[in-house]
Amino acid sequence: MELQARYNDIRKQGLGLIAVSYDAPATLQAFAKSRNITFPLVSDQGSAIIKRYGILNAQQDPKSRSYGIPHPGTFIVDRNGIVTSRFFEDAYQERYTAAAILAAQPGGTGNTVASTTSNRQLEVTTAISSASVAPGDRFSVTAIVNPQPTMHVYAPGKHSYQVVKLTIDPQPWLRVHEITYPPSEIYHFKPLDERVEVYSKSFRLTRDVTMLATPEVQKMLAATPNVTLTGAFEYQACDDKVCYNPARVPLSFTLTVRPLDRRPPGE
Repeated sequence: MELQARYNDIRKQGLGLIAVSYDAPATLQAFAKSRNITFPLVSDQGSAIIKRYGILNAQQDPKSRSYGIPHPGTFIVDRNGIVTSRFFEDAYQERYTAAAILAAQPGGTGNTVASTTSNRQLEVTTAISSASVAPGDRFSVTAIVNPQPTMHVYAPGKHSYQVVKLTIDPQPWLRVHEITYPPSEIYHFKPLDERVEVYSKSFRLTRDVTMLATPEVQKMLAATPNVTLTGAFEYQACDDKVCYNPARVPLSFTLTVRPLDRRPPGE
């Protein structure tokens, strides 16, 4: 259902979409009709495609009805049939959202909710890939940073300056993943003859988060239609002469909790 809601965004980004399942054609046809699915659903009889991609869930009993299911995830395949990236989670209940996958692509435009702050040191736009999430969804928080002329901020490296980062406040319903940093550049600070890793041009930080799908969290979320994700973009900016005090730009997003779409018995 989340893929269908993002289908137009996927196509606008120059991508196609095919979903592969071990279910029978009649089952997929009934599901597509009941949920108004408009992209192709492929019935993988005998899980042949699933096995060739190496994602068969071998923990299932070969005699059970569920045997043949894959570890759920997404492959991005180019026009030559080459897999260029993959998005999988260890737990089958947790999955990357389509918006998070779109945001991770070159020139990605998956982010839908954003706020911009500007000061004498930089301009930062903080964004979240989706304002509507369900238990198990893995989505992205992004900071798009534009240092002001002559300014730079610090990338990870061998120095004692504060590295730019996205911090996410702990929540009982949330798992926070590592920050994705882009390549940096070396800045030579001549007065001290220092060479340090910095960002002086526009760059993007991304941090994925997962709304947990444990029974306890699902019970807790069932009682509330909205939750709030908070945190901050933290940095230390310097110019050619002065290093300014470390600073932070708060971020806050209100998320609508979307219930899981469960198949009725027999579907």
